[in-house]
Amino acid sequence: MTQVSTAEPTSPYESYVYAYPHKTAYRELDPRPALRDLWAAEPKDALALYFHIPFCEVRCGFCNLFTRIGAPDGLDTAYLDALERQAAATRAALGDGDDGDGGPRFANAAFGGGTPTYLTAAGLDRLCDIAERRMGADLRAVPLSVEASPATATADRLAVLADRGATRLSLGVQTFVDAEARAAVRPQRRADVEAALGRIRAAGIPVLNIDLIYGIDGQTEATWQRSLDAALAWRPEELYLYPLYVRPGTGLGGPPRDTPDAAPDDRRAWDGQRLRLYRHGRDVLLAAGYEQVSMRMFRRAGIPPSPADDHACQTDGMVGLGCGARSYTARLHYSFDYAVGTREIRALIDAYVATEDFTRAQYGRAIPPGDARRRHLLQSLLQAAGLDTAGYRARFGTDPAADFPAELAGFAARGWLDDTAPPGRLRLSATGLAHSDAVGPALFSPAVRADMAAYELR
Repeated sequence: MTQVSTAEPTSPYESYVYAYPHKTAYRELDPRPALRDLWAAEPKDALALYFHIPFCEVRCGFCNLFTRIGAPDGLDTAYLDALERQAAATRAALGDGDDGDGGPRFANAAFGGGTPTYLTAAGLDRLCDIAERRMGADLRAVPLSVEASPATATADRLAVLADRGATRLSLGVQTFVDAEARAAVRPQRRADVEAALGRIRAAGIPVLNIDLIYGIDGQTEATWQRSLDAALAWRPEELYLYPLYVRPGTGLGGPPRDTPDAAPDDRRAWDGQRLRLYRHGRDVLLAAGYEQVSMRMFRRAGIPPSPADDHACQTDGMVGLGCGARSYTARLHYSFDYAVGTREIRALIDAYVATEDFTRAQYGRAIPPGDARRRHLLQSLLQAAGLDTAGYRARFGTDPAADFPAELAGFAARGWLDDTAPPGRLRLSATGLAHSDAVGPALFSPAVRADMAAYELR
């Protein structure tokens, strides 16, 4: 079962919260609502489009994402066939745009996974065709972000993405130290990573993001510095620094250092190591001319924010396509069934590929007004810029301090809120940002906590 703490947080690393509510709080919908009805009253002039490609050449030891190794017997082609059927049904459900000119408008697009670049160059070309011809997105006119791995960032794939309008390429490097890559069950060599980075720069995609992980077994401040120096040598426009989590159902599934069952001394030592490495990485990047956007994200100074930044996760209007994708409307978040175990994921992908009727939502969770407020506060606070309280009042008609007095008082007591923030701005302090993975879970509603705790992890 998923462990959800209801006590005061004792660790900086309770849980990575990138969306609220988590999929483990979703349930099968009965009856299954028609997509046309879900989207009928939604604004459609600035939607976000997301395609999930659930294939990877390997599954890293720390990964608990919805992905499988390989695509045997033409499964990648069958998956794109299903994706095209889903896109056609979704586009029909979206109907006309608000201005009545014939269709919805997309403000940004993203291909994630998994590893979208696991697809061949021809497969990526077809994926772009589905986005443009089936969904009506103009990929050359909006920000398009694509995730890739070093092994799949080949010249032919990158050429397709650059030609079709990709503006951002996110490369999952994690470490430039070969021994650490082996410890994380990520078979790669630094030489191959460097070669992939060279191909990405040669392709001319405007924004390069490099993902790094701290807390890998055997990692020290010195080896962490080696990875930071190697990444900075490429002058990436963005860098993400992720703490390592060890979760059930993954290749690094033990010892249970990230669970309440861990020995207190082991947990404290593990937390202390990650926190030291986080602070070191943060300070190195700030000194190198990067600005902190969130606990994880750093952007090189002078690089303009992407228009996609304005479409944060607290904003509704996310259209997700693919077996692992979520969609967000104002009153319901929906997706397909969820799993972490490799056998279960394979079965769910097979079921998706066999689906003919994509006109109804299958799994999801209603978003009552209270959860909408929590979601907005949570996702805003986890950004370094924080929450615009006037914008919150304009949207909900209430004040965040009145809606969440206990939570905000608790954050303030721990020094997690910035008491130097200008009027009308509620934001985390440097200490609070370092504890983002405790701040997020502390804002979960009791109902969401209960459903997450009751979820049987597969």
